[in-house]
Amino acid sequence: MSDPQWLDDVETRAWIGFVRTRDLVAAAVGRDSARDSNLTFVEYSVLANLADAPDHRLTFADLAEKLEWSQSRLSHQITRMEKRGLVVREPIPDDARRTAARLTPRGAEVLDTAAPAHVRSVRRHMIDALDREQLAALADIYDALLGHHRRPAAEPEA
Repeated sequence: MSDPQWLDDVETRAWIGFVRTRDLVAAAVGRDSARDSNLTFVEYSVLANLADAPDHRLTFADLAEKLEWSQSRLSHQITRMEKRGLVVREPIPDDARRTAARLTPRGAEVLDTAAPAHVRSVRRHMIDALDREQLAALADIYDALLGHHRRPAAEPEA
């Protein structure tokens, strides 16, 4: 067994910085969301993805993929949100094995009310902390990381 290729100082700073920043920013935006709109960060994400979809509806498979979640996790989340009247489950007419989630009028209203405060929170906790050049560099970095992780397994790295 070979020794691992340990992270150097820059690699360690990048990794730890990513992990801590992701957690801190998500927690801060989540706290603001819960306080301002009585929505969790997760609920906001589900509602926003459904609002952007045609007919405010996505199959569980498609919504889980957009959220980077398992379908099991999504199913539990949808159950909780159904109880609040934010979303409903709908069968897929031509495929009884599949289910869709649809944004309800109440869910759309809650999202519309929450969105301005959500954007202010994202700006306060992330966007406004960076200058335009830093923000563009960060966007490029995340594009590269997302591209790397979404590449099909059989496709070799460049």
